[in-house]
Amino acid sequence: MATTLFSLTSPPFFTSSNHLIFTALVFLLTCLIFILTQKTKSRKLNLPPGPPGWPVVGNLFQIARSGKPFFEYLDEVTAKYGSIVTLKLGTTTMIILADAKLVHEAMIQKGAISSTRPRENPTRNIFSAGKTTVNAAVYGPVWKSLRRNMVQNMLSSSRIKEFRGVRENAMDKMINKLKTEAEKNDGVVWVVKNARFAVFCILVAMCFGLEMDEENLERVDQVMKNVLIAVDPRIDDYLPILSPFFSKQRKRVLEVRKEQIEFLVPYIEQRKRAIENPGSDQTATTFSYLDTLFDMKVEGRKSTPSDGELVSLISEFLNGGTDTTATAVEWGMAQLIANPDIQKRLYNEIKSTVGDKKVDEKDVEKMPYLQAVVKEQMRRNPPTFFALTHAVTEPITLAGYDIPTNANVEVYIPAIGNDPTLWSNPEKFDPERFISGGEDADITGVKEVRMVPFGVGRRICPGLNMATVHIHLMLARMVQEFEWSPYPPGKDVDFSWKMEFTVVMKNPLRAIIKPRV
Repeated sequence: MATTLFSLTSPPFFTSSNHLIFTALVFLLTCLIFILTQKTKSRKLNLPPGPPGWPVVGNLFQIARSGKPFFEYLDEVTAKYGSIVTLKLGTTTMIILADAKLVHEAMIQKGAISSTRPRENPTRNIFSAGKTTVNAAVYGPVWKSLRRNMVQNMLSSSRIKEFRGVRENAMDKMINKLKTEAEKNDGVVWVVKNARFAVFCILVAMCFGLEMDEENLERVDQVMKNVLIAVDPRIDDYLPILSPFFSKQRKRVLEVRKEQIEFLVPYIEQRKRAIENPGSDQTATTFSYLDTLFDMKVEGRKSTPSDGELVSLISEFLNGGTDTTATAVEWGMAQLIANPDIQKRLYNEIKSTVGDKKVDEKDVEKMPYLQAVVKEQMRRNPPTFFALTHAVTEPITLAGYDIPTNANVEVYIPAIGNDPTLWSNPEKFDPERFISGGEDADITGVKEVRMVPFGVGRRICPGLNMATVHIHLMLARMVQEFEWSPYPPGKDVDFSWKMEFTVVMKNPLRAIIKPRV
């Protein structure tokens, strides 16, 4: 979900395990490289301000020495230097946009120029089959073909409705798992684990068109997790000269890619057989994302996607929508537990709207308070702090500063959602602001940027509509079925966070649930 909901690991955050490695070696190399690479530049760029860094390594050591998570360090930098700043991370120039108007100018007004992707370490491209996925492709004909296929053939409103039965089945499974877990643990349940299971069930069915038992679902899930771990940022991404010291990690990347292809290709072939021989596979559903990919025509290419490209495209579909959605649900439930009056009001709206029947996604349109709760949750606790990295196809200027083509352009999502010039009392979780408080926001950012949980502009999350359906429905079913309270009883919810594949709760949320009478 941006984050985008199809956003995977966003640009770098510096971890403590990275910064202690090769410190002394890098210092020596820095001195040597600085001496050898001094050249006279014909024109000095007027980059946005930022903390001065060391030659070659830039701000990497400063981030490491701060001892703080990257985004806490970034908050200090933007507070000092302003809402458009530059960080130098080795060979990477990162320009961060933390202002709503600048984001609108860059991503909407100048969107045709600001919608490509930066160059990446070639070993990273292996999982996108050489940048032939929707998220990774550079802005151009290939990207347009891939995105058009995904949006029109899989993520349109009419197509999403076709999977209503899949979602209902997954919701029932989630509720039953919560009940079983609560019965075994004196009412205590883990939130994100159960939410993740439900959304993964939905996406697997949509992706493969095949019903899987829980054991196979877990196997597919583990393969997807291995991919996310393999693409986690490393220090040699920013200092390529250190790459000889990471040969084991690069070898592991190749192993994970091989395992990914060997595991998923049989499912691809199974689906292909089911299409060629209707009725031969009793587990097959009527339609899947794979169906749209087999004969997909990509502009400028004569051949249809290879097995490797199919694996990358379906992995993108699964990974992009799983952790972000589950994380959003966990943060949403945390807020409802911390604010019992809001939870009670939401339950009353659900009860008055649907009575004793199970809440259905059609009912969501009749629940303005539920919609306000979800929107406020996405403003207050976005699942990712950076939208997927942008780059410009030609140099532009923003706020009087140069934005070169070799820079990573980042949209800093929390700075916008918590901006006191845009929001009254932004630290407060207050869905009422969207009901009678006179505040609103177009989450697509087309008219005005005030919150961008799904990214913004031409590269906005293609799964926006699907993600909002899932989040609304999951929260509604969970609140309809159970009364939620903190665990341990009487203890405040801990809203501290940490970076994993998404921005997760530092201490995963546990709660006490009580079936509604």
